[in-house]
Amino acid sequence: MPATQPAVPIDSLKDSFLTAFRHMVRARILEDKLAALYRAGGRIVGGVYIGKGQEAFSSALAVYLTKGKDIYAGLIRDQAGKLAFGEQMLDCTRTYLGSSMGPMRGRDGNIHRGRPTEGLPAMISHLGSMVGVVSGMLMARRMLGKLGDAVGATSIGDGGTSTGAFHEGLNVAAVERLPLIISVANNQYAYSTPTDRQYACKSLVDRAIGYGIEGYEVDGTDLAACLAVFQNAVQRARAGHGPQMIVGNLLRLSGHGEHDDASYIPDTTRKLGRDSLLLTEQKIKEIGWLSEAELRGVREQAKDEVEKAVSQTSREPAPDPFRETWMALSSQGLAEGWEVH
Repeated sequence: MPATQPAVPIDSLKDSFLTAFRHMVRARILEDKLAALYRAGGRIVGGVYIGKGQEAFSSALAVYLTKGKDIYAGLIRDQAGKLAFGEQMLDCTRTYLGSSMGPMRGRDGNIHRGRPTEGLPAMISHLGSMVGVVSGMLMARRMLGKLGDAVGATSIGDGGTSTGAFHEGLNVAAVERLPLIISVANNQYAYSTPTDRQYACKSLVDRAIGYGIEGYEVDGTDLAACLAVFQNAVQRARAGHGPQMIVGNLLRLSGHGEHDDASYIPDTTRKLGRDSLLLTEQKIKEIGWLSEAELRGVREQAKDEVEKAVSQTSREPAPDPFRETWMALSSQGLAEGWEVH
């Protein structure tokens, strides 16, 4: 059976709830802008993958992590989580629009960005690779005697849990009792493959049991429920209870990417789709934590931030192929500012 999730009064979650909500709004408006730029043609090279409908599940983990101490490897639908962890919005717009001022200097795919020394490793792949990467970073800190009570976290989709990289990385983390949190966004489709063609177990949380680690299942559209389960999981990981796996059940409210119309999703499945941002706003109004004017202010502030980031990025230069050495950034210390000896 999955681990028991203790009940948490919603009033005790108020600060983290409102913080997560603000990052959800920022992520939604930012990704809507990126999608519009992609559809306009020519502004974004490569695909655009958005997390519409997954913002609650994503941000609820990251609000309990500390940048500079913990490790967070968000994936292609984790813009809300990245913002909650402390990623600068300019890092996102600069990478998508190919600015040479960005963390990857316009020399990598638009979703492969990061700042490793700040605990934000660049995504290699969303198909399980980051489980092993984060586990390796935690092991390195432990060997150097620098781990302390830090934790590492990464995300994966339901389809990614079928890859060898996921199982190998999870097995190492379980055997070594690493303080690793894995959030599994069960968004019902691995691109166009439904879950009933992906795995035979009743629930993905059963995979946690198979590796001897603690697993939880939650409604991924319910921000309060997500906050409660991630708060508990992060606390237990910090306290030495080993890896924690949280499965969030939801439905992505878009195609696999902006190039995909999701026509393979039947109407019966679409009924599962609940907009986590809309539900969160409704809960805030119901409880009375923010007024209508304050909610409008959150949206306007986020819109202004997005427009400023895109405007600034649009004025910045692209990489010059005749001046770049095209060596790995880390070999020259260009990305993170450290020197090679």
